[in-house]
Amino acid sequence: MLLMRKLLLAIALCGFARAQSPIYDQFFDQCYFRYQPTAGTSAGFHQYDTELEDFSTSTRAARIRSLEHFEQQFSRLPDTIDRDLVLGTIRSELLDLNNIRGWEKNPDEYSGLATNAIYVLISRNFAPPAERMKSVIAREKKIPAMLAEARTNLRNPPRVYTEVALEQLPGIENFFRSDVPKALAAVPQGALRGEFTASNQAVIDALVAYEKYLKTGVLPASTGDFRIGSDNFRKKLLYDEMVDTPLPKLLKIGYANLREIQRAMTVAAAKIDPHRDASAILQDLLKDHPSPNDLLSSVAATLGGLRSFIEQHHIVTVPSPVMPKVENTPPFMRALTTASMDTPGPYERVATEAYFNVTPPEPDWPKERIEEHMESFSRAQLSNLAAHEAFPGHYVQFLWAPMAPSKTRRLLGAGTNAEGWAHYCEQMMLDEGYGNGDPKLRLAQIDDALLRNARYIVGIEMHTGHMSFDQGVQFFMREAHTTKELALVETKRGTSDPTYLMYTLGKLEILKLRAGYKAQKGAAFKLEDFHNAFLKQGFPPIPLVRRALLGDDSPAL
Repeated sequence: MLLMRKLLLAIALCGFARAQSPIYDQFFDQCYFRYQPTAGTSAGFHQYDTELEDFSTSTRAARIRSLEHFEQQFSRLPDTIDRDLVLGTIRSELLDLNNIRGWEKNPDEYSGLATNAIYVLISRNFAPPAERMKSVIAREKKIPAMLAEARTNLRNPPRVYTEVALEQLPGIENFFRSDVPKALAAVPQGALRGEFTASNQAVIDALVAYEKYLKTGVLPASTGDFRIGSDNFRKKLLYDEMVDTPLPKLLKIGYANLREIQRAMTVAAAKIDPHRDASAILQDLLKDHPSPNDLLSSVAATLGGLRSFIEQHHIVTVPSPVMPKVENTPPFMRALTTASMDTPGPYERVATEAYFNVTPPEPDWPKERIEEHMESFSRAQLSNLAAHEAFPGHYVQFLWAPMAPSKTRRLLGAGTNAEGWAHYCEQMMLDEGYGNGDPKLRLAQIDDALLRNARYIVGIEMHTGHMSFDQGVQFFMREAHTTKELALVETKRGTSDPTYLMYTLGKLEILKLRAGYKAQKGAAFKLEDFHNAFLKQGFPPIPLVRRALLGDDSPAL
């Protein structure tokens, strides 16, 4: 792991060569991380580790004034990619604070943030356990006041928001009862541990009281509307993703892609067994998975095979020879994820290792539950998962991030870029020949793509008032062939994550960008060159990447 640290530090230092105007540092220091200290910790700026987000009316007003001040300052600068990226970020935050108002409508914002604020302190070993425990204590002492502020702020939430918060709270309480102490178990008994025990119990007590308050005081009065409306949806897409395509046209594109993917599923399934439908074949694929004891080695072998294919077929340059370490998800993280890529923030200088975390089934689970859990790691799905998370998806993009041209592009980005790239990679790898045309791999990839297609359409339709929650559930079941349980989960997510179309939208934007790049390069086009040029830009909205690579501002779709 020392090699990883030296390599990434050397890469990162190269990225500092091009300095930006001081106003960018002022924005990050005085506005962005000042009001979002948890994001500061995640990025690797540990001067924020003892601070916590403040939801008070006075602080919110100060934050809005600060954002408006910097919006004026950046609007006066010459039009550049970095300037436009910052302006989009500022306008998105103002839209959230003034129009969408999650602080007023979503109880889960408070309890969810309490978890994340502590999670980023315990999930990586960027400092000795005792030092991180001090930061945990400092943040935990502020959490009860933050939860109390929720009682002042919340106004008639949508019922689904309150229900989701109540569904999450038992797990959040258990996170503090069990996972946080486990993560800091190395700190010996003494005064510091005693202080932590007290602060941690105070958080648990506050969360229990918050849960009771939501059940008795908020849920009965939760009759608000989760829909953000067409105008806010359009603005959110414009500010977050710099996509200004009219919503009717976006829907037309989404439906066309959905039908294309459905036809591709029929073709892939017929290659496996022309006498059975795709859903039945998919159920069989899920049952073909490694044993729990072989899970880590199977994931590692899949990563090795993907990387070898990438190198042999010149798919993309991988800046480091170091592989992410495949290991069991730490116990304190298992309630939150099945599999994940844990990479440090772009300015993390100590805990620079990257981990591909895989959650094993617990030994004491019933046989049926173990089998259900392992179906998430079917052999057909495993390569798709690994391509998305690692090679050439999120891990490779992480390795390229320090080479982005500026601090702004190392810190700010867009979901259509990060998730769009990872989703694009799933399809691209099979298109380039990975798996030797195995229809089982293609069917698994298409199944994942179909789910993302459904998100694309349901997000737009629900939030613009053309689809109810129940119709969203039915859409997932009918068009993406999900179970009712998964459809409920996905539709609930869409109520508070309206632009979760980012996966499919980003993939489609990248495919169009690649076509334009290929047309521009002609006979000199090389796929590896395109991928390298794309990743070198950081992860800004794809129209900005288009400007950098093609020199034009034509529509992303």
